[in-house]
Amino acid sequence: MTRAIPALSRRLSPWLAAICLGAASVLISAPALARGPDGIADVAEKVIDAVVNISTSQTIEAKGGGGDGRGTMPQLPPGSPFEEFFDDFFKNRRGPGGGSKGGDKNGDLQPRKTNSLGSGFIVDTSGIVVTNNHVIADADEINVIMNDGTKIKAELVGVDKKTDLAVLKFKPVKPLVAVKFGDSDKLRLGEWVIAIGNPFSLGGTVTAGIVSARNRDINSGPYDSYIQTDAAINRGNSGGPLFNLDGEVIGVNTLIISPSGGSIGIGFAVPSKTVAGVVDQLRQFGELRRGWLGVRIQQVTDEIAESLNIKPPRGALIAGVEDKGPAKPAGIEPGDVVIKFDGKEIKDSGDLPIIVARTPVDRRVRMKVLRDKKELQLTVSVGELKDEEVVASAPEKGELGMTVQKLTPQIAESLGLEKADGVVVSAVDPGSVADEAGIRRGDVILEVDRKPIRSIDEYKKAVAGIRKGKGVLLLVRRGESTLFLALKPQN
Repeated sequence: MTRAIPALSRRLSPWLAAICLGAASVLISAPALARGPDGIADVAEKVIDAVVNISTSQTIEAKGGGGDGRGTMPQLPPGSPFEEFFDDFFKNRRGPGGGSKGGDKNGDLQPRKTNSLGSGFIVDTSGIVVTNNHVIADADEINVIMNDGTKIKAELVGVDKKTDLAVLKFKPVKPLVAVKFGDSDKLRLGEWVIAIGNPFSLGGTVTAGIVSARNRDINSGPYDSYIQTDAAINRGNSGGPLFNLDGEVIGVNTLIISPSGGSIGIGFAVPSKTVAGVVDQLRQFGELRRGWLGVRIQQVTDEIAESLNIKPPRGALIAGVEDKGPAKPAGIEPGDVVIKFDGKEIKDSGDLPIIVARTPVDRRVRMKVLRDKKELQLTVSVGELKDEEVVASAPEKGELGMTVQKLTPQIAESLGLEKADGVVVSAVDPGSVADEAGIRRGDVILEVDRKPIRSIDEYKKAVAGIRKGKGVLLLVRRGESTLFLALKPQN
């Protein structure tokens, strides 16, 4: 079209030619704008050497059990289009005579090593790397692969399962490039972001998109506050950085929603505000020390807001206060609505646990609450969160997909129970074994396979004893009634 414009302009009046040329300019520039800002290439060039591939290996014990006929599964890159085909093929085929290839004389398969790949990024030129916990979980060996292909063995510094983050360290063999964290709280909807990682084991790959949403809660854990982006994120991108156009890390790419397993433009990253604090503590202590108030909270619904004369609905409603928690001596009472904590607005009930968790232990913090339609200023000394939650899982069979916590007297009272026996379900993963069995948040587990459950320790012991592939019967209390629910852990 642009080639026809000069000939056309000679036949038209000057002013009409000007209009035509102007329209052509618009047509030419529109596709260029659709490609995104020019700065993407500059950012990618500046930070690409700080992004690494994470390679892990793990020894898997496998038993054929009387000649199940499984052959040796080919080692395919995670996410390979042939992976599902070969998986089904080798699970179902039998060798001649029903024998098992690759097994010993008794038909048992030998232990084998599996390899996986993910992504990470360097935050300190001394050799400190950030990645996802699920990338390196249960690994026997971890290696960092630089952008130029150099492979170096890495050690684990620490992990935080609740935010799915891990810190590694390795000894550099040459000068490194490190990246810095930006402020994820300043992100705007529609802002351009860049993801760099190792999708489908292809190596350093750059994709770009925008911030689709902030503070996204997808019920994957107690501290959900993800950045949602439409930048292409696929298997292998986990643990890789999400950059702003200043080349700062504003998130760690962690998971996607996809029925096909590939990117459909819905990816999630842990915000840098969370990541930076976790990384600092893991480097300093090797573990995470989270702040704790000792309260139970619930959402301020429109109905509750109307009854409390809160306009617009906001804050976190205190539903209960632990007798031995730091909130009680601070004067916090059930019915209070927390609207500000340590100078930060509490817009939603989900904001409070995230902000409290980030607060240093033993720090004295001012908070603003609404009580009887009046604002009060209270001061609380933040305690340390103990590990009172456990993810319901059993060895070698995968997660049941629910989180339970200690049933305190306050929680028992709120549920109408006379005794604080059992453990209470605080979260259920959508599509999990627990979800399919009908377990709900707020259910109290009283028995596991007819064994009474009176504490977290008894629950852990009962769950650990569940045999692979065997159904388990739970007795739960829901409201004023009890019922049995059967779960069958995944193989």
